[in-house]
Amino acid sequence: MNDKDLKVYDFNPFETDEEPVEETIEETAAETEAEVEVEAEAEVEVEEVVIEEVPAPAPVVEPARKKSKFWIGFLAAVVTMAVTLSVISSVFARLGGTIVIGNKGQATELPESNLLDAEVVEKINEIYAYMYLYYYEDFDKADIVEMMYKGAMTGLDDPYSVYYTKEEFQELMVDTSGKFYGIGAGLTQDLKTMEVTISKVYRGTPAEEAGLMNGDKILMVNDIDATSMELDKLVQSIRGEEFTEVYLKIYRESTEEILEFNVVRRQVVIPSIEYEMLANNVGYVQITDFQDQTDEQFDAAIKDLKEQGMQGIIVDVRANPGGYLTTVCNILDTVLPKGLVVYTEDKYGNRTETKSDADCLEMPMVVLIDGNSASASEIFAGAIKDYEWGTLIGTTTYGKGIVQSIITLEGGDAIKLTTSKYFTPNGNYIHGVGINPDIEIEYEYQGPTDQAYDKQYDNQFLKAVEVINEMLQEQ
Repeated sequence: MNDKDLKVYDFNPFETDEEPVEETIEETAAETEAEVEVEAEAEVEVEEVVIEEVPAPAPVVEPARKKSKFWIGFLAAVVTMAVTLSVISSVFARLGGTIVIGNKGQATELPESNLLDAEVVEKINEIYAYMYLYYYEDFDKADIVEMMYKGAMTGLDDPYSVYYTKEEFQELMVDTSGKFYGIGAGLTQDLKTMEVTISKVYRGTPAEEAGLMNGDKILMVNDIDATSMELDKLVQSIRGEEFTEVYLKIYRESTEEILEFNVVRRQVVIPSIEYEMLANNVGYVQITDFQDQTDEQFDAAIKDLKEQGMQGIIVDVRANPGGYLTTVCNILDTVLPKGLVVYTEDKYGNRTETKSDADCLEMPMVVLIDGNSASASEIFAGAIKDYEWGTLIGTTTYGKGIVQSIITLEGGDAIKLTTSKYFTPNGNYIHGVGINPDIEIEYEYQGPTDQAYDKQYDNQFLKAVEVINEMLQEQ
């Protein structure tokens, strides 16, 4: 980056006496050499994401009748977002009261004036004065400032561009990594009664070791009534520092007992892959989301299934809200032959491509999709469809084809900003449209409504089994 070509601007949003002044770095250094201490440039992680709110489905309320397995609210987070993450770099530096921002190798031009000019600052202070004088209760000024940051992003009229506080950003990173200090159980919450139930106890976790079981209803978490708050808030009380204890009071319906547990928190990695071998040497792999270790889990599953003699495969990404872009691309690299997997384009026309190598999974394949298969799931399904590498069964996917970047700020907070569109290998832009299945079949659970989900009563799964067996017979 040529320092002489880099534009910098005064950055003092609450300064009302002067208009912002454009200078070059060379001029600024000459004028302020004796006064300004220049901080070293620091690389700031910027993470490209595809992220969106996915509507909470009815099966959360009635898990026995619907395919509750797909709607588990993990302790890592309640799954309500579709996310695709990758990492890029940006350069950030500060010279006294001036901020310089740019990508490696190029400068970014800042606007001719600051967002908060004298008129805007005067208006904000006028509003604040009335709040301070007349609001009927005391309030925290920091809360007002925080909401100003959120409001600035809201002004874009883009539901995917938001401001995260430091705490919210840390939570987002936990959600997408799948790692946290907790007990290792999945939870669901009845949205009407707020009743919280353990939907899955993972193997080798503190929850299993303590004796918690699927179906246990949580009554208390420490001194908190489990029905007094939404699930994502309750989860924060279950998590905590490693090797500390969390107290749980539960009701076990099978024995009509109220039981108490003190569970020691440990680092938990929630598996995002479940797999098994079905009849006729058909492998079944369910991907719940694309976390940073999902590609390794996928490779391990494929290796194990191959050793068992797998001849065909069903990949289930129904209700998969997304995950890391690098993860889904790594999985597609395992599955697809050499070629383009996905590409993105920003508003300047810059195109970024991701490709797979020649090694691939050559066998009959079916991919299960539905209306809550989003973002990374759609990248996966779209690539499979464009390569004609498998048959898509289910219903049209969610339809999320725009990319966000998460940019960390100085204080540990962050913003998420829509920065580009993504396209399937054949150039299809699926935002607001989704990906249509090759065989459309609406979900219908055909089993007992008062028992837990069993995929043997799942009509979409049964159709996938039927189709994959027909493929094997045709070989």
